[in-house]
Amino acid sequence: MVKRKYPVPSDIEIAQTTELLPIEEIAKKIDIQDDELEPYGKYMAKINLKVLDRLKDRPNGKFITVTAITPTPLGEGKTVTNIGVGQALNKIGKKVINTLREPSKGPTFGIKGGACGGGYSQVLPMEAINLHFTGDIHAVETAHNLFNAAMDASILHGNPLNLDIHNINLRRCVDLNDRALRNIVIGLGGRMDGIPRQTGYDITVATETAAIHALTTSLKDLRERLGRMVCGFDKNGKPVTAEDLKVAGAMAVLMKDSIKPNLVQSTENHPIIDHGFPFANVAHGNNSVLADMVALKLADYVVTESGFGADCGAEKLIDVKCRQSGLKLDCAIITCTIRALKMHGGAFEFRPGQPYNKELAEKENMPALEEGCKNLKVHIENMKKFGVPIVVTINRFVSDTEKEIEFVKDFALSCGASYAVPINPWAEGGDGCIEAAEAVVKACEEPNDFKFLYPDDVSIKEKIEIIATEIYRADGVDYSPVAENKIKLYESLGYSRMPINMAKTHLSLSHDPNLKNVPTNYRIPVVDVRVSVGAGFIYPLLGQMRTMPGLPSKPAFIPVDLDEEGKIKGLF
Repeated sequence: MVKRKYPVPSDIEIAQTTELLPIEEIAKKIDIQDDELEPYGKYMAKINLKVLDRLKDRPNGKFITVTAITPTPLGEGKTVTNIGVGQALNKIGKKVINTLREPSKGPTFGIKGGACGGGYSQVLPMEAINLHFTGDIHAVETAHNLFNAAMDASILHGNPLNLDIHNINLRRCVDLNDRALRNIVIGLGGRMDGIPRQTGYDITVATETAAIHALTTSLKDLRERLGRMVCGFDKNGKPVTAEDLKVAGAMAVLMKDSIKPNLVQSTENHPIIDHGFPFANVAHGNNSVLADMVALKLADYVVTESGFGADCGAEKLIDVKCRQSGLKLDCAIITCTIRALKMHGGAFEFRPGQPYNKELAEKENMPALEEGCKNLKVHIENMKKFGVPIVVTINRFVSDTEKEIEFVKDFALSCGASYAVPINPWAEGGDGCIEAAEAVVKACEEPNDFKFLYPDDVSIKEKIEIIATEIYRADGVDYSPVAENKIKLYESLGYSRMPINMAKTHLSLSHDPNLKNVPTNYRIPVVDVRVSVGAGFIYPLLGQMRTMPGLPSKPAFIPVDLDEEGKIKGLF
């Protein structure tokens, strides 16, 4: 535990002064046996998947996701809400596990920061988790790049699979923001250096291999998914797979330990499983299926988090992850802040890395708040389409007035939320989320008509258009010639039953980050449609999407350093 101080210290100071329990003690709290725990040092461990065999007849706990309004650069606090609600459930006597995604070093050293929460609601050991952790990202990265190397070696050595080098969709990866690698030419130098071709790099957490890591349900399933991965097409239009290249087995070997969920703890020493790392604007944006499968057998309440706004991660949690795994959602938390709602309402503007008018952000502005709440309304309505109860949490700041808080509470309830409560996990940890935890318990007992947005057996275009019109509120969809041809190809190859994983900006309900709040009178442009056969989804690209981020002018790595004793400083 950690003794709270005011004013609240930096995240890293809190993390480094929290007294952690040995990971074996955390495991005992949730009935993990000694032979099911594989420690990585004193405070981290992997959970052996044989725990699922032992507990296969135990009923699942309640499954809750934390999502949010459309994100703003100021942040809405999904992770801190997730952890705070878990801490509060623990405080009111519930057996609870939080499940989270592992941080990517791209955002950690770029502009967004880590993914361990903040203040007194953090997952620890924060420094280790934000850096190398248990090596899961390294394993995925190596496996993915091995697939690339095998493909290029096959092309060099006579191209026995007849791969068309102009129809390759596989790119290498690295877990850093590096815009210079977006478009490159490889194979230069000479015959033995490979066949020259244009390609590029993706950030590791946006790759299909990362998506497979998060969606797999067993070692057998992992091996089969990796084998189905398509690197490109031959000159007759037939897909070429990792199985064809005889590399899928080695990829599975590299990832066999990485798919075991990671056990850690919060600043209040309650158990957290931190595992999986797909981005939510490109990939499906949720922690691993195996983390949830294990947690749901070990706890009565499992609180997960879906990346970005509810139109991104939460929709994909249900229509991709739950559809594939059989998981069922019992409740959704939509978190927001007063200042973010006022920003959606036009009170002020803010771009990442630039100063903003703090006075306008903190000044009471009821007209702007009312206008910005239209964004909250859409997300509540959208999540209700999936048949689950909604709890709205208002992540409090010191500048928030009671009038503003009460307005948002009443507004959320009028839009169909079951409960709307203020929270303060950053400054108060679990104590700041007791009312929210009690609301979640009640919501999980409400009638639940959990359902998907669309059936499996409608066409690819129908699925795209249902999401575009019902979730993004677009008037319709326009397809580029490239997208039209890809859809025809995928339907001819039998891929049409796969769910849709939209790749779009997280900064707007639409495809355009400049269209704020609730855009109207617009159409969605689908510029390309790609397929991840191993991951089991089709992903249309809406507008201009980057799968390799770039560093800002003042990256987050600048203050990171070591002191004379080797202690990390400057990491948040």
